[in-house]
Amino acid sequence: MSRNKVLVVDDESGVRFGIRDFLEQHGYEIEEAESCNDAQQLFRNSRPDIVIADYKLPDGTALDLLPRLREIDAGIPLLVLTAHGSIDLAVRAIKEGAEQFLTKPLELPTLLVILQRLLQKQRTYHKQLASSSRQSRQAIDPFIGSSAAIRFLKDQARKILSTESPILILGETGTGKGVLARWLHENSPRAEEPFVDLNCAGLTRELLETELFGHEKGAFTSATASKQGLFEVAHRGTIFLDEVGDVDLQIQPKLLKVLEEKRFRRLGDVRDRQVDVRLIAATHQDIGQLVREKRFRDDLYFRISTIPLSFPALRDRIEDIPTLAQYLLDKVSADLGRSELRLDQGCIQALQSYSWPGNIRELRNVIERAVLLSEQKHITLNDLHFDGHMQVGAPFLDSRLTLLELEKQHIERVLQEERGRVEKAAKRLGIPRSSLYQKIKKHQIPMSKV
Repeated sequence: MSRNKVLVVDDESGVRFGIRDFLEQHGYEIEEAESCNDAQQLFRNSRPDIVIADYKLPDGTALDLLPRLREIDAGIPLLVLTAHGSIDLAVRAIKEGAEQFLTKPLELPTLLVILQRLLQKQRTYHKQLASSSRQSRQAIDPFIGSSAAIRFLKDQARKILSTESPILILGETGTGKGVLARWLHENSPRAEEPFVDLNCAGLTRELLETELFGHEKGAFTSATASKQGLFEVAHRGTIFLDEVGDVDLQIQPKLLKVLEEKRFRRLGDVRDRQVDVRLIAATHQDIGQLVREKRFRDDLYFRISTIPLSFPALRDRIEDIPTLAQYLLDKVSADLGRSELRLDQGCIQALQSYSWPGNIRELRNVIERAVLLSEQKHITLNDLHFDGHMQVGAPFLDSRLTLLELEKQHIERVLQEERGRVEKAAKRLGIPRSSLYQKIKKHQIPMSKV
């Protein structure tokens, strides 16, 4: 992550040099401007943490500059310098929103103390926001359980916490990709900075572009004011793009530019803006197949998949289901004001027998329905109502059926859950696609009813 950046605005080169030389010795990164216009452009492009501006500038005053900077980012403090200080001017500057009013000749050690105090104030504020946000969220721990699959994922995730490289989380819908993305952010060096997420599925090209990059006033008919994009909002933090496989092909080059050059342009603007973000992306799609079908750029795919993590499906970690189900039951019960509830053994067996096409999201729905329907202290099989094709109270395996009948029943269920997609069903069943076609023919399974 970059050092704290200060924008110094003064038409006297000697003053700028003195401040730069002193602050760089104390670990600051310095940008310089000679006028209001230069300062506005640098502010827009370089995103400083603090601005120090002389009151009198060739094309205006620091108080003329202040509202122009606030329109771009109202959260960055401004310090005003002047060689002719007065109480009236100082009061006006503070009322206009300046953080401090300092007189020349400037005492640099005093300036350093003020900068450190302001930056600490900002860090404390961001830390409080992050802490309160974490406390208010309902997200679950992504690593609940003890299966080999979830332990492997946790081990891989811990190894990459400090990296700045993009991360691509793969996994079916409802497995917990978003929860994992937030966990990665909250345990990274950027934890006290913003976490911004966007689900790209179903967004039009125009909407996605303005959401990600923002727009200038007048960029299109309804653009009555400038708007920050999510990349600007996530500056110094993390941006999470869920269902990145749905990003429009025309947007993908702009996304690649942000990742490679840390620069982008708002819609309707001609100037580049700098931004420092870490990208976490996720998709349930076979993104490699999208690349082969020319629906996703290969250069962007290689960039976002620097570190791939695969979230296992719930059916591939059935030993974790009792722990997960009880964890969710405790949360739902508390949210609904119910006393402590437990799952009986028959209920647990049914939960472990179901194939969970909707994964953890579906499990939570089933648990929440059960809590609402149950009036007892134990959740029983009769309280369960599944979203999929398994009937409530029906055993997963009927011992009265022959092996061939069980095979047919299982193939039908998997085909239904995969909506007739033979290739995906074959993958789940662990057999070649040609073998599945043979079994469909042998069992006379009508695909029209799948």
